[in-house]
Amino acid sequence: MITIGNFFFKYRNILFVFLYLLLFLPSPLLFAPDTFGENYYLLPIILGLIITVSGELIRGLTIGLAYIIRSGSNKKVYAETLVTEGLFNHCRNPLYVGNILMLLGAGIISNSMLYVTIVIPLFLFIYQAIVFAEENFLRNKFGSQFDAYCSRVNRWLINLTGVSPTFDKMRFNYKRWILKEYNTIMVWMTGINALIIYKYPELIPSAVHRNWLFSGIFILLGIIYGYVRYLKKSGRMTDRLS
Repeated sequence: MITIGNFFFKYRNILFVFLYLLLFLPSPLLFAPDTFGENYYLLPIILGLIITVSGELIRGLTIGLAYIIRSGSNKKVYAETLVTEGLFNHCRNPLYVGNILMLLGAGIISNSMLYVTIVIPLFLFIYQAIVFAEENFLRNKFGSQFDAYCSRVNRWLINLTGVSPTFDKMRFNYKRWILKEYNTIMVWMTGINALIIYKYPELIPSAVHRNWLFSGIFILLGIIYGYVRYLKKSGRMTDRLS
């Protein structure tokens, strides 16, 4: 499993792009009009948005409170320090929990039975393998310190006990969230808008209007993305806390 996890970690970016593209595959519906009525599409859209936005909020809070600094090759499992602050004090893999919720929410928004029943379990297997590989590395590097951390913090379930003191004693770095997450947010928001606009013609019957709306949203997101990238590359925005 560790070998498989190292393989998935090495090629994770390619794999995850492929998994996102599968959202647009034809599939039997999770919520069909025969069962849920003519407004059937409201259920997957609302439920999916709640889940996927929750995932991004978890990622944002994780990054804004305590960030894992990685170095070395991006294709190998690596960590400079054992981070146990912020949300890492309540779950060992909050970023991955956020990713899973974002993809699950997107699968529900796409109203795809195939995606939710086949692709999501595959996604969970990939992440479990990656986590096993990462834990093997961390245990070898940090030894008893990592074992003690594992004994008190869940691998996947976020324990909300004591979360208020965690937020009280740490300062949320919103700039770090923006600078570290703007690529993910751009891809996520583009995909979610495409799903809602093109999967549900009931919302906007005219294909021309759908195309114009998506193009407008994409251009707006692109402008925001470009501006944030400019701020980052020019040094006008940094994640240093003042």
